Amino acid sequence: MGRRSDHTREQLREMIIAAGHREMAEAGYARFSARQVAKTIGYAIGTIYNVLGSYDQLVLAINGRTLDLWCDYLGSRLAGVNDDRLRAAIDAYFEFAILNRNAWGALYDFRLPPDEALPEYYAAKVTAITDLVVQEVASALPPAHIGEAPALARSLLASVHGHCVFTLNGTFQLLGEGDPLGAALARVRDAMARFG
Repeated sequence: MGRRSDHTREQLREMIIAAGHREMAEAGYARFSARQVAKTIGYAIGTIYNVLGSYDQLVLAINGRTLDLWCDYLGSRLAGVNDDRLRAAIDAYFEFAILNRNAWGALYDFRLPPDEALPEYYAAKVTAITDLVVQEVASALPPAHIGEAPALARSLLASVHGHCVFTLNGTFQLLGEGDPLGAALARVRDAMARFG
């Protein structure tokens, strides 16, 4: 099955991540199959682990691709927006999650073993998205409160994320919430109002 001389290690890495991301987007984390990825690219499963190191590193690389796409999406949705940028950011959060439900969900469904640290490259991708949100929160705060932007951004992200998850898993429908995005925006506005 293997065609080891057909591709360089970097080409293989890109093929694996691209095929893995497609598989994750279609199947979701619970049904994700590294064997299916290997079959798709026409290599043995051992090749995947030889290139990426382990199943966990494969999933991290795939989730890293999702984080890159999400960061790009958020940046593009905010580009040129002058008014109510926090609303635009919340809209983009919901949109990306809905459009990429399985891949987005895998970001939260997958966990490394407790004794294993996130690789630096992956932590940097998480930071890139978080920094975008912190910048938006900071720009909406009065100058005297800008130092509170990181902690506030984390809390606001948690609130928006919870609203988004409840939307995707049907909980809000059961609770009779007809406008989850509007509810998330209202909670953000409530929190921001504390700072004038």
